[in-house]
Amino acid sequence: MSIREIEIIAFDADDTLWENENFFRDAEGHFCDILKEYQPPDEIMKELYRVEVQNMEIYGYGIKAFILSLMETALLVSDKKVRPEQIDAIVQIGKSMLNKEVILLDGIRDLLEKLAPDYRLVVATKGDLLDQERKLKKSGLLKYFHHIEVMTHKREENYRELLNHLDIDASKFMMIGNSLKSDVLPVINLGGYGVHVPYYTTWVFEQMNPGDIKSDRFFELKKIHDVLTLFKGA
Repeated sequence: MSIREIEIIAFDADDTLWENENFFRDAEGHFCDILKEYQPPDEIMKELYRVEVQNMEIYGYGIKAFILSLMETALLVSDKKVRPEQIDAIVQIGKSMLNKEVILLDGIRDLLEKLAPDYRLVVATKGDLLDQERKLKKSGLLKYFHHIEVMTHKREENYRELLNHLDIDASKFMMIGNSLKSDVLPVINLGGYGVHVPYYTTWVFEQMNPGDIKSDRFFELKKIHDVLTLFKGA
């Protein structure tokens, strides 16, 4: 097995192609401020995380799922005393997030320009389909990708379905992303290559220790443009 055999390189979208998680952190801070009369921020965040994890199988991922969890959390931490103007403020958090400018990560456009002539490039992301399609269109990156896959979850079975759809063996597939749990480990387990490029903030649900992944098909890089160093001489 060699990196020379790779034919398809897949990219996560949020926090790999463009900024995303920092918008959630800002929204959480605003949410806690709206509800500060009911609970301290650490208690609100603890309840929000519990609600988000509980709702994951129902709502999936993305901004709309996040706002539904905010609403439920507001009812819980306020003992259903949350006021209409507070509900409206929470709705506005969601609308603001959905209308955010798409800010590309440094070096991503140049990286895609250099890889596109030699590899089939794919987006493999999870989240709300409408929101991810919107961000892809606004990003100006669509022209580089042969296929866009918005997945409900990023588990081994989801990647296996993607590999079957692309008609590619895992040994010829590389996944690049900021989440070890969602972007790297499932692909490594299937026999593919996984590249972790950390973002400065990561949702607690996605966090794990890079040292837990023992594979010569796993690469840890500091920034997205360093991906090119993997293919020097390949």
